[in-house]
Amino acid sequence: MAATAYLISPTTPPDYHRVISPTLQIPSDTNVSIPVGLLACQRDPLLRTLDTTVVSVSVAQPPVTPAQGKKIKKAVLAPEIPNEPLLHVLLHDTVIFPEGGGQPTDTGCITTEADAAVWEVIQAKRHGGHAVHYVKIREGVSVDTALLAFQTGAKVTVALGDEGFERRYDHMSMHTSQHILSALLETRLNLPTLSWSLTSYPTPCYVEVPRGMAQEEITSIQSEANKLVFEGRRVHVEVEELDPIQEQAKSVPVLESGRSVGKALPQDYTGGVKRVVVIDGVDRNPCCGTHLPSIHNLQLFLLPHTEALSRSSTTSARLYFLSGPRLIAHLTSAHSHLASTAAILSCGPSLVPERVTQVVEERKKAEKRVTDIEQELAEYIAKGLVSQIISKKDGTLHTHHIHRTDDSGNTLGFLTAIAFALGAALSSVEGVHPYMLVLSSTPSTQTTNTVSTVLVLGSEDSKVKAVGDALKSKLNVKGGGKGSRWSGKYIGVWKENRENTGIDEILNTI
Repeated sequence: MAATAYLISPTTPPDYHRVISPTLQIPSDTNVSIPVGLLACQRDPLLRTLDTTVVSVSVAQPPVTPAQGKKIKKAVLAPEIPNEPLLHVLLHDTVIFPEGGGQPTDTGCITTEADAAVWEVIQAKRHGGHAVHYVKIREGVSVDTALLAFQTGAKVTVALGDEGFERRYDHMSMHTSQHILSALLETRLNLPTLSWSLTSYPTPCYVEVPRGMAQEEITSIQSEANKLVFEGRRVHVEVEELDPIQEQAKSVPVLESGRSVGKALPQDYTGGVKRVVVIDGVDRNPCCGTHLPSIHNLQLFLLPHTEALSRSSTTSARLYFLSGPRLIAHLTSAHSHLASTAAILSCGPSLVPERVTQVVEERKKAEKRVTDIEQELAEYIAKGLVSQIISKKDGTLHTHHIHRTDDSGNTLGFLTAIAFALGAALSSVEGVHPYMLVLSSTPSTQTTNTVSTVLVLGSEDSKVKAVGDALKSKLNVKGGGKGSRWSGKYIGVWKENRENTGIDEILNTI
């Protein structure tokens, strides 16, 4: 008999959400919206769908487009709101988390029971103390019809969907990991978290701390965090009624530098609920975000360095970290890069650092050989030019144009090397030998955007300027110079019977 495996969806323990106030109750009246802090997504973070009812709906016009060039600060990871009217739907309860507490908004959908129509939820945001869903009006549906579908009392099903739950799970993994990390940094190293950012998947998130950290400190925090993960410490939430006067009286800690640590409750929060996330034996922290019921699968990886941030009054640092799906994505990507590099270098993965070092050293030697050979070539070309210049015994101006094909990355550098070698050689020659030279260089393959380099050098500054001005006006070469040199760039296809002929004509007029 073949063995059969059943995969049971994970469920949130019944004691995850704990109401510790004897007078606090979750509203059961379906005409009343449950406040943020008591939402289904906060009571049961693994819940994916929920049958509920509409409390209210309104039409929201598109946001005002900012002036061109003006930058605006957007909420982290918030999906872009389309430039079209949206519905603002308030439900009795929801599994879609509204942006807050450093955690971005969930995305999902709402299905209206009356017609089984599915409506996309682009964002959810907290308005005062309630979660408002930003619902996209379905194509071909009028605003009036959409409002009718979400009339007060309408029965709906709100859901995250597979993609929405993957997004939620990633957010929960990083958010809960941040709580662990911040708690250990503060209790073990006396490093309070100044701020943190839940960045876009799959990039690492970070916490900002008052100073940089040594490698030994980072390693010890990572090791201790993963010991807690191995123990599988449980997570639960405690909620009670909020005393606004008491909360306003609380002062936010301030460091010696004057920087505030953490944030107080948002001024527009009117939910009346105080919510504390507890990681057993590790941390108790006010937070409205969604968190995993256990940390047993949150292996934490800290990037082994901090990024210094200089401000006028202090220097803080960012410590980057990965966990959950992002850690898996990071390891997968890192292994793929390592395997690809190993294949290119024809070696095993463990030998990649050694082979890369070898390749870098060989490249440095090769570049030095090329530099030395180019210098020898520049001196050789300069020697030939000097012979031509001094061959004129009558003191008349010697003009000459040299055009080269060069695919190196520093064509102007090579032409300049010729100019330096020429100057050095002429300095040892007796007598006056006037000259005017144009050196040009183009790559072997050209397009309409190809850049060709031009260098003018001569014994008389005024004539150098005259040639440069002529190149600008006749060949559209863009450039400038001072004294005995002028350099410029030509954009386009360089043709010998056009550009070379044009330069020869310019030199003949000097």
